Amino acid sequence: MASSGVSSSLASLLRLASWIICLIVLASFAIFVVEQTSSASTHQQEEVNGHPSSTGTPAPKHEGAVHKKIDEASNFFTSPFSGIVSGSSSEWVIHLVKTALALFVYGFILSYLARAIRVRV
Repeated sequence: MASSGVSSSLASLLRLASWIICLIVLASFAIFVVEQTSSASTHQQEEVNGHPSSTGTPAPKHEGAVHKKIDEASNFFTSPFSGIVSGSSSEWVIHLVKTALALFVYGFILSYLARAIRVRV
């Protein structure tokens, strides 16, 4: 009976970890999308108004503490997939692939393990 309680607790912990990791990765991707679309909008407005930016480099990011922590955590969880996208130069491809793989591994596989642990008991 005691192993049943431990297995149930482990399954709940895995499921909770899965949710938290997926939320962090999704929040980081959402922040990336917002930043990319707002900088693209600003760039297009400058082009339409005839005031192209003088440099080809984007302005430095001004990240808040929460934003920085979310990005650090997401980078930690998505770093195992960096080798898969190392040949790509597109930020969108890199973020999309790493996010999709993280959601698959941490969302689907951890949830599957949690269900498998619960069923075995």
